[in-house]
Amino acid sequence: MKYQKRQKAIVLLADGTIFYGKAVGNKQGTAFGEVCFNTGMTGYQEIFTDPSYYGQLMVATNAHIGNYGTNKDEVESDSIKIAGLIVKNFSYEYSRDIADKSLEDFLEDNNLLAVSDVDTRALVSYIRDHGAMNAVISTEVDNIEGLKKQLAKVPEMNGLELASKVSTKEPYYFGDENATYKVAALDIGIKKNILRNIANRDAYIKVFPYNAKFEDLEAFKPDGYFLSNGPGDPEPLIEAQDVAKEIIKRDLPLFGICLGHQVIALANGVSTYKMHNGHRGINHPVKNLKTGKGEITSQNHGFAVNREESEAHPDLEITHVHLNDHTVAGLTMKNKNCFSVQYHPEASPGPHDSSYLFDQFIENIKKQ
Repeated sequence: MKYQKRQKAIVLLADGTIFYGKAVGNKQGTAFGEVCFNTGMTGYQEIFTDPSYYGQLMVATNAHIGNYGTNKDEVESDSIKIAGLIVKNFSYEYSRDIADKSLEDFLEDNNLLAVSDVDTRALVSYIRDHGAMNAVISTEVDNIEGLKKQLAKVPEMNGLELASKVSTKEPYYFGDENATYKVAALDIGIKKNILRNIANRDAYIKVFPYNAKFEDLEAFKPDGYFLSNGPGDPEPLIEAQDVAKEIIKRDLPLFGICLGHQVIALANGVSTYKMHNGHRGINHPVKNLKTGKGEITSQNHGFAVNREESEAHPDLEITHVHLNDHTVAGLTMKNKNCFSVQYHPEASPGPHDSSYLFDQFIENIKKQ
C-alpha cells in the first residue's frame, strides 16, 4: 500500500441517510451518481467498465473486492464507466497469475473515488427497501450540509439521456472484413464482448454513433442490424427509436440487447418504466417461454418494458420472463424479423446459458 493513514469517507443518500467508511488508497474527493448494487461475486472489472453503468455509484455486495487484481483484456470499454465504488473489504493485494496490476492501481489510473469499510449489507438492504436514488460519496466528512445542497442539484436517472456520453463519436469496424455477414450496430453504450460474440459468428461489424440515421446504417449494406445495451432512460432516445422503426418497417433482421430491447419496445408503442432498484448481477433466473427452459443470466438494467402493454400488443410476443418478478425479459415480433432480450447473453461477466441468442440472430440473417 502506498499510504500511511486512510481518509474517512461517507456515503450520503438523497434522503439524508449516511453510511460511513474509508477512502481507498490516497484518493480524495467527491463523486455523485445514482446508487445501485451488483450481486456478482466475480467480474468486477467488466462491471466497472460496462457503459451501461455510466453515472452510477456501484455497491458491490460481494464482501471482498480486488482480490484477483485486474487484467487489461477484461474490460468492456476504453475506461471505467461507474461514477464511484462502494465496498465492504477492499483487497490491496492480489494473487491471480494473469493479473497485470492491482485494483487499487486500476482505479487510480482511471481517477476513480472508491470507499471501503462500508456496511454494504445494511446499505443494500436500505436500497432494496427504499429504491435506487441519487447519492454522493466523499472524503469531505465535515461538509455534510454542503454535500446535501450539491446532491440536490444532481438530475435523477428517470428521463436522463446518457447514451451520448458513452457512444462512439465516429463509426468504426470490428471483426474480419472478409466475413460472410455484415452487421450494422447502433452504439448506445455497447460492450466489447457483444462485438466479439457477433464477430465470432462470421460477421463483420460497423459500429455507428448513437445519433446515426437509418440511412447511415443502410449505406454499409448490412445483412442485419443490432441495437446495443447502454445507460440511462430509453425514452429520450428518439433517434434510436426512429432507426428501429425504419428497420422494422422494412422487415430487416434486427436484434436488441438491454437498452436496445427497450428501444425496440418503444418503437412499437410499448412504454418503459424505472424499476424500484433494477436487476444487476450474474445469476438472474429467466424462463424461455418457447422452450420451457430456465436460463441463469447476467443482467444490468434499471428500466423495464411494460408487461401488460406487451401482452396486449397484436404484433409482439413475450419470449422470456424474469422468474423473480415476472418482468419482460425478451420479446419477438410476430410478423417481423425482430427480437430482443433484457439481459446480457454475451456473459461478460456471467454464465453462458444465453449465448444461443447470437446464433439465433445469424439464423435470422440467413433466412432473409
